[in-house]
Amino acid sequence: QVQLVESGGGLVQAGGSLRLSCAASGSIFNINRMGWYRQAPGKQRELIAAITSGGSTAYADSVQGRFTISRDNAVYLQMNSLKPEDTAIYYCNARRYEMGRGWADYWGQGTQVTVSS
Repeated sequence: QVQLVESGGGLVQAGGSLRLSCAASGSIFNINRMGWYRQAPGKQRELIAAITSGGSTAYADSVQGRFTISRDNAVYLQMNSLKPEDTAIYYCNARRYEMGRGWADYWGQGTQVTVSS
């Protein structure tokens, strides 16, 4: 099992910045990819940024150029030029391939980000 704990959410004005952190613990070996998802009210959860074990990154079009995912002993999401439409609950995700189970996803509890106009 992998445990994920997010922190860093909050209320910010449009144009401001926030940095989210995700600390992983438990059996964290062989994680193939770490990602940040978000879910706004009435909408599906969407993947917005991901980083592979090899360090490759990818972003949703909606955040490209404004958000940056990085990692050292934790995974981070630096969010700049925030917009009201970025308001959502942000979730950290860890994905790895497990024998007998296939691709397994682990989730944090989520952290609220609210951007005021």
